[in-house]
Amino acid sequence: MAGFAFVLALGAVAVAAPWLAPHDPTRQSLRDRLTPPTRKAADGRARLLGTDHLGRDVFSRVIYGARVSLVVGLAAVSVGGALGTALGIAAGYRGGLADSVIMTLADAQLAFPFILLAIGIIAVLGPSFPTLIVVIGLSGWVTYARILRSQVLVLRAREFVDAIHALGGSVPRVIVRHILPNVLSSLVVVATLELARAIVLEATLSFLGLGVQPPTPSWGGMIHEGREYLDSAWWISTFPGLVLMLASLVVSRTGDWLRDLLDPTLRGE
Repeated sequence: MAGFAFVLALGAVAVAAPWLAPHDPTRQSLRDRLTPPTRKAADGRARLLGTDHLGRDVFSRVIYGARVSLVVGLAAVSVGGALGTALGIAAGYRGGLADSVIMTLADAQLAFPFILLAIGIIAVLGPSFPTLIVVIGLSGWVTYARILRSQVLVLRAREFVDAIHALGGSVPRVIVRHILPNVLSSLVVVATLELARAIVLEATLSFLGLGVQPPTPSWGGMIHEGREYLDSAWWISTFPGLVLMLASLVVSRTGDWLRDLLDPTLRGE
């Protein structure tokens, strides 16, 4: 429950970033460069988490970085979830050739290094928010497809599905009215866990220069920018790294909490 509250708080911080950030996250001031945490800069104002090598306020950039991570993460989860849900239901309900083709594609993607796929797509389309969302979304559809396929296979064999078809119910009606409601809880849990993965992937790609481009604040980009100053200005990389670790851990734990809450077999444990 505490993890869920943290996720809500993180979302609130992302939405309210323009009001919470004390400074413009992209404003440069070489007079204030490498100001240590809590110290006053040249303008006489304290910098809670210090400044980076260009004099930008680290605290403000961390706050705006939360917005970037959540926007990209939620959008990527939506893309991957929609694609994976559609393919998973198609594979489980139709079976046969459709099942074989979809699962073969899933196995092929799992065998292919994600970073090479990301580099290839970004090299063709160029680094941008939409490209980053598509790349991360495409990397996550397999999880949805595999889990939903296994559940749909079980549901399809139930007697109530045969009864609905015998009464003239169409396949789309069965899927929308009876299959989707029964797999919704699993879908919510998977989406939450995938959000944590998407946040880390966004930071990874930004760290490698393939994601969010400067001067837009990104936790991964901030870690990359500060790695040359670890000896003299450790705070540039440390604070965004700590926030990234905490966010991914708490979102993952929230997914576990939702799984325990929504799975009736685990409620009594």
